[in-house]
Amino acid sequence: MIKHSDLSNSDLRRKIRQGEIVFAGNIRLKIYGTLHCKSGKRMKRENRVFFSSEKESRIHCFRPCGHCMGKAYMKWKTH
Repeated sequence: MIKHSDLSNSDLRRKIRQGEIVFAGNIRLKIYGTLHCKSGKRMKRENRVFFSSEKESRIHCFRPCGHCMGKAYMKWKTH
């Protein structure tokens, strides 16, 4: 898990291009989603964290976003 506040803009872009960052999450709400999610784009920088995989986000007890990850959210909700 990487905090957005710990990264410069150039570091963030480099990590996304290299595939080190694939998902973003809200540390207060414990929700993760895609980097293109409209809900995630409205998040405050100090609340945003990044993950390299879904597995990493689940290890940190985050749940899938209902907007951008509908199938994963429904699976999480029913279990």
